[in-house]
Amino acid sequence: MKKKESTKDVILESASNLFKLQGYHGTGVSQIIEKSGAPKGSLYYHFPKGKEEIATEAVNLMKHHVVDLVLKDLSKKDNLVEAFQYHVNRLASLFDKNGIMDCLHMGVIASETAMTHESIRIACDAAYKDWQSLYAGKLEEFGFESEKAKELSITINAMIEGACILSMTSKSGYPLRCIARQLPMLLAE
Repeated sequence: MKKKESTKDVILESASNLFKLQGYHGTGVSQIIEKSGAPKGSLYYHFPKGKEEIATEAVNLMKHHVVDLVLKDLSKKDNLVEAFQYHVNRLASLFDKNGIMDCLHMGVIASETAMTHESIRIACDAAYKDWQSLYAGKLEEFGFESEKAKELSITINAMIEGACILSMTSKSGYPLRCIARQLPMLLAE
């Protein structure tokens, strides 16, 4: 028997879907209430600071989702290049299925809110740093010096984020697959 989702989770999932489709500024609290089916009082009970708090929670949820994905993907292969290629190609396959990932894309909400909503900017920054830390750890595991691993992790993260935006607009994982094919040159010592 499937466990019933909590009202908080339903609100968060509904808001995440709206943010993904319409952006932060294009989504109103009334839309979140309507889509979630939750009473207005429940929304403010679970998220007293309103839409900004919901967006911050959505970013944190996405961060944990991606951390799990990265950990699984990078552990699938014993070769460094193959591990990163597997990870990037797996992201590409998510875009190939329906033209868009089934989760909030960090780059979209980060670019929309970084200058105006400090709590969301901080959550996005923390998410990127956590992902980069995972990438750097894998690179160090394969012999890269710490500073080089950190720089490469930022480079890989930036390439993936940019390719995700291109993949959203083209409704294809092709831009991500292009990155996967270039990784051997980037990761050559």
